[in-house]
Amino acid sequence: MVTKKLYVGNLNYKTTEEKLRDLFSQFGEVTSVNILQGRGFGFVEMNSPESAQEAKDKLDGSDFEGRKIIVNEARPRSERRGERRGEGERKGFRRF
Repeated sequence: MVTKKLYVGNLNYKTTEEKLRDLFSQFGEVTSVNILQGRGFGFVEMNSPESAQEAKDKLDGSDFEGRKIIVNEARPRSERRGERRGEGERKGFRRF
């Protein structure tokens, strides 16, 4: 089975994994939900790329529990590392 993981951002801090699962399950089977408490984002894994794409298309920018949520395809950690600071440079400093 091929699963697809989605990043869900701008969540209300009171959102529960159960509520997020219910929201996404209207588009297909949800295999896992993980909310990072106190961070305002989480991840939803769906059982097929097609259902994940439909959920992304329909839910990105929608209102959920008083917030406009962001839904994107989750990227592997290796692709995210170093992006914020320019591959090892300290923010606000230049290397000569």
